[in-house]
Amino acid sequence: MAIAFFDLDGTITHRDTLIPLVLRVLARRPLHLLRLLGVLPASVRFLFDQDRGALKQSLLRMTLRGMQRAELARESEQFVRDTIARRCFADALAKIRRHRDAGHFLVLMSASVDFYVPEFGRQLGFDNVISTGVRWNGDRLDGTLTTPNRRGEEKSNCVRALLEQRDDSDTFAYGNSDSDLAHLLLVRHALLVNGSTSARRKAADLGIPTSDWV
Repeated sequence: MAIAFFDLDGTITHRDTLIPLVLRVLARRPLHLLRLLGVLPASVRFLFDQDRGALKQSLLRMTLRGMQRAELARESEQFVRDTIARRCFADALAKIRRHRDAGHFLVLMSASVDFYVPEFGRQLGFDNVISTGVRWNGDRLDGTLTTPNRRGEEKSNCVRALLEQRDDSDTFAYGNSDSDLAHLLLVRHALLVNGSTSARRKAADLGIPTSDWV
């Protein structure tokens, strides 16, 4: 069997998905949008330490902490359905279908969190999902990260571990950012899609082909 890895944000979807989901949930109770002010200290720290995991954790704890699992699941399911219908690249969805129709093992990978990324995997027909874990207190979200942020080298570690468990006849991977280049190097058929000028330049230096998906 062949295996195909797809990044989510910016590769399948037009842009980031976590912040739009958070804003959508908060907008149900407009006063809750004030919770975003609590993220300001972490945002300032990010300017210096570039710790995306810490910033993500602060965002979740300041905005969604205490939210019930069932309510968040309902919000996530509808958000994912709307995103697939309106804010995904048609070329990405077509590529996923071609791999699925060919019987390939599909893996969705994202640095976004595991209370909604698996729903993208379910609705898009993926076989496995790798995403950043978050803690729950019973049925209420805590928001603390329980895994390393699945980005950059950490994403490469996940790809490497999965490939070592399997014996696939062929390997594919699709990503869109500089941080995806490390894991794209681990497969036989890699493609950088809709990358920035910097990412395209680095991909060219590494021998990774690029493309624009619409």
